Amino acid sequence: MSSTAAPRLDLLSIGRSGVDIYPEQIGVGLEDVTSFGKFLGGSPANVAVAAARMGNSAALISGVGDDPFGRFVRRELRRLGVSDDYIVTNEHFRTPVTFCEIFPPDDFPLYFYRQPSAPDLELSADQLPMDAVRDARIFWLSVTGLSVEPSRSAHHAALDARGRTGLTIADLDYRPMFWEDEATAHAEVERMLAKVNVAIGNKEECRIAVGETEPDRAADALLERGVDIAVVKQGPLGTLAKTRQERIVVPVTPVEVCNGLGAGDSFGGSFCHALLQGWDLARAVQFASTAGAIVASRLECSTAMPTQAEVERMIGAHPESAPVVEKR
Repeated sequence: MSSTAAPRLDLLSIGRSGVDIYPEQIGVGLEDVTSFGKFLGGSPANVAVAAARMGNSAALISGVGDDPFGRFVRRELRRLGVSDDYIVTNEHFRTPVTFCEIFPPDDFPLYFYRQPSAPDLELSADQLPMDAVRDARIFWLSVTGLSVEPSRSAHHAALDARGRTGLTIADLDYRPMFWEDEATAHAEVERMLAKVNVAIGNKEECRIAVGETEPDRAADALLERGVDIAVVKQGPLGTLAKTRQERIVVPVTPVEVCNGLGAGDSFGGSFCHALLQGWDLARAVQFASTAGAIVASRLECSTAMPTQAEVERMIGAHPESAPVVEKR
């Protein structure tokens, strides 16, 4: 009997998955919260959801525990359009849970329950679907996966198998609680940069990656490490994107912020969608920035991801957020 190869994925992401527990009371500390909502969580999971929401085929490589929350993660991924074919069930560690507090407009503390380890950090190279890794149009990773073994080696095995084919995007999503120290994080992130085409991070994440916080110098340092596109998020000052030919600045899209935690994941998945559509970089960054703003105006993350039509309507309503492009 002849076998049929699996269809090529538009987006394959790897890394964290779990359950986000969001308070239903805004501006209240967890000690006083009386009710919560339960949502799919984990940045790479949410990026895949954001891309799937816009009609792209997406899958996630991750791990969950053999527990009710693990079953929820897999079911919710499928419900939101993301394949769970590459989710590994780990009998030794529980599915992680993350609580947050919501103090708009810019204070959203996170409390991670991932000890002594999380199933996504226990992924090993022999558990990876290497054919899917090599074939995906976009491969997305978060640097959290580089923080410990065996996940670190698994990520490098995937990057080496891919060999910079297609688009390989690194989210410089630095979370200090996952790392031994900043020096280790810097060394591991810098080692990874030579293997990716695109790097996305805020100023603090760029400091860890390349030792620079000034946006232009940070973007140039990322380009010097070998990436083709460097994206530096500047908070209220907007987003800077650089290639060796262009410098692009996209102002923020004004919204009333409810919960800023999902904005970066929405940006990531929407940026992937834009690149998959073949849009120029300026349009892609504006689209992603606007998608991030939409999710920041909502309570949840995974279930708040916008459609392409929603983003385009928001762009049309805010001409002041048009990108500024300079040739280099």
